[in-house]
Amino acid sequence: MNRGVLALLVGTAGVAPAAAQVDASLGLGVGTVRYPAGDSSSRGATRFSSTMLSPGLHASSARWTADLFGSVASLTGGTWSIQGRADMWAATAPLGDGFRLGAEGILAGTTRTDSGWTAAAHGIGELLWSAPKWGVGLGVGPSAGWSSDTSGAVTALHTRARLWWRPGGGGGGGGGGGSGPDWFLAVEPTRFGGAWFTDITAGATLARGSAILSVATSARFCSSGYCSKAAGSAFLQVFVSPSVSVELGGGGYLNDPYQGLPRASLVTLGVRLHAARRTRTDVPTVKWTPLVLAARGDSLAVRFHMAGARSVAIAGDWDAWRPRELRPVGDEIWEGTLVLRRGLYHFNLLLDGAEWVVPKGVATVSDGLGGMVGVLLVP
Repeated sequence: MNRGVLALLVGTAGVAPAAAQVDASLGLGVGTVRYPAGDSSSRGATRFSSTMLSPGLHASSARWTADLFGSVASLTGGTWSIQGRADMWAATAPLGDGFRLGAEGILAGTTRTDSGWTAAAHGIGELLWSAPKWGVGLGVGPSAGWSSDTSGAVTALHTRARLWWRPGGGGGGGGGGGSGPDWFLAVEPTRFGGAWFTDITAGATLARGSAILSVATSARFCSSGYCSKAAGSAFLQVFVSPSVSVELGGGGYLNDPYQGLPRASLVTLGVRLHAARRTRTDVPTVKWTPLVLAARGDSLAVRFHMAGARSVAIAGDWDAWRPRELRPVGDEIWEGTLVLRRGLYHFNLLLDGAEWVVPKGVATVSDGLGGMVGVLLVP
């Protein structure tokens, strides 16, 4: 099926906004897509460019994450292409010994004004185990795809084993440098059309100051006709102001057997406006002093008294609100280190993986969503 701009849309709209707990954003971009010669979607190599508008919404808490993306692209000849994707992940509270249960659901669809439509749905349930710096997940669930060019649905049994590792966990550094990238590895055997194929994907995300870089590589091994060569991609997002980021992406993608989409390579460039990072003028006056951290060499020590807590993590706007575990040091005291440049930051503490709180006596401001965040100062 010749879906033209789809790989380009996925490449631009699929970059999650690097924001806090909730971020609505709108992107405007341009890009070029190339299908290789001999692909089932064309008789020879195909290359085209497009201009697109891509809204997005990212929301997260300690136990769930939701992402909504869409793209509307203007092609040559007055043709329009529309793509959308919704991804929801949730997990239970800790069940003990680091175990949790999780579930993920994905809906995706495409359409063009000069042709038909496609859709896909994926669901998976997981058993998760995590430590402060790494974790694993094992899951299984159904997948299905539909197309206006075919009758009925194609279905598959999808399994997944994944591993993630955060060298900067356990109170490690944040946006000022010092913490390593977040790594992941996923192995996904899938029973599709009476045969098995396996996707192996590895990648990393690195945040440094106002820049976030994500890289990934994948390969497919199978005995059916849905195999593709290995592919890799890289995306860079740089915030030029608190509410504006520039995005640059490129690389290749494997074909999608559920929607009949071919593999492609692409390059994209865009600007994204973020609602969550706007400076608010109605923030309440600070009632208490901020948490002031004094530098000790290259690191900053943080200590909190949290009575009855089984686990405590700190999350802040210096690294896109990723929780970093603190360690118990006795008498209900939790301690960790950060690597931050001088400046004003906002933070929350996550208790027992379920409740966000601000320590008593620390200055708070509105998060713009009906909650409060603490103020942290590095002089």
